[in-house]
Amino acid sequence: MTPDATSISTRAPARLLALILCLALAACARIQPKPAPEPEPAPPPVVVEVPVPAPPPPADEIGPLLSYHQSLRRMSQGELIKELSGLGLQKRSPRVAVQMGMVLMLTRGGGDLARAQALLDGVANANDSEASVYKPLAQMLSSNCAEARRLAEHIDRLATQQKDNQRRIDQLNDMLEGLKTIERTLPPRPAASAPTAVIK
Repeated sequence: MTPDATSISTRAPARLLALILCLALAACARIQPKPAPEPEPAPPPVVVEVPVPAPPPPADEIGPLLSYHQSLRRMSQGELIKELSGLGLQKRSPRVAVQMGMVLMLTRGGGDLARAQALLDGVANANDSEASVYKPLAQMLSSNCAEARRLAEHIDRLATQQKDNQRRIDQLNDMLEGLKTIERTLPPRPAASAPTAVIK
């Protein structure tokens, strides 16, 4: 063998080995470790909608007051005055004011209707939340008071006119009786003589 052939034969395996090493390194460079899988996001929490219970209906404040008004109508005047005194001792509130107005609408004292209307108007025109429940009833009762006052004033005017008319009638009757008395005291009139006939 020539020295060239010997060197070629010894270099060939070395080149082959170098080529294999290069390929192995290239393969290692391409083969990257598989990254760890990212954790899957947790599913969103399940929201269970709990139905909110409806608020309880407001307590019926008007029904008992209407029943109270019916019971007042069956009371005597003495019982109404006693009821009014008891209400006056209670702490003033829109409900108590409406109750006092109801009582005063049924008593027959002078100015009671005006007092009732003033109490009811106070509730009807109030701005606080406690009075808001009673406003419609107070407005209705106040209107009834105003109408009752108009009727009472009209009746009073008619009664006054009737008294005036009766007084005039009595005065005229007195004058007529006086004239009759004067007429009875006058002397009788002389009888008129018959005219004498003229004979020609």
